[in-house]
Amino acid sequence: MFINNKAGVFIMLKQTALIALMAISSASFADWQVKVGGSVIAPTQDTKVAGVGTVKADHEYAFTPSVEYIFGETPFSAEVLLATPISHDVKLDGEKAVNLKHLPPTVTFKYNFKNSTRFTPYIGVGGTAFLAWDEESSGALAGTKVKVKDDFGFAGQIGFNFQPADAKNWGVFFDARYAQLSPEVTVKAGNTTAAKFDLDIDPVIYTLGYSYRF
Repeated sequence: MFINNKAGVFIMLKQTALIALMAISSASFADWQVKVGGSVIAPTQDTKVAGVGTVKADHEYAFTPSVEYIFGETPFSAEVLLATPISHDVKLDGEKAVNLKHLPPTVTFKYNFKNSTRFTPYIGVGGTAFLAWDEESSGALAGTKVKVKDDFGFAGQIGFNFQPADAKNWGVFFDARYAQLSPEVTVKAGNTTAAKFDLDIDPVIYTLGYSYRF
């Protein structure tokens, strides 16, 4: 069952980030690698709002660097997805109605299935955030003021890393992340609240890129 308590998820996210930062300070305990990739952000849900219509976040593309800390010779690691600010469109009944910018910082604890090959699958769980700003309304919502509230939720991850025989520290990776996100949206016409609802996004983020292990 997914975590519904936003405060609890936020606390979990902070604790996870703290543990990851502690790992950085212990060079004898943790190895690390950087990952640079391109992502497709694919929302899996839409929201039907009475008197408004069907609201859905659109697919977007993003540059998504991350840093991963590998705990010694164990199969465990912690990865922090950094990303760059993402410009995202939200559609109302299929037409663009809002554009906003957001950051999706995500921390996952991973289990890497080490083996005798250069192909390493992994899975991970953790927490994510949706930090939104610069909302601009258009189309059917032109002239209204739209505010999207920050949100926090569960994150899951599955993927693999492949290191060619002659690549030394370089590798290629692919993964898919699921994020449970439903930020609150408020639409105001003047001083009147015209609508308030939770926008169900729950995106899957598909990423392909390169990794470098130090």
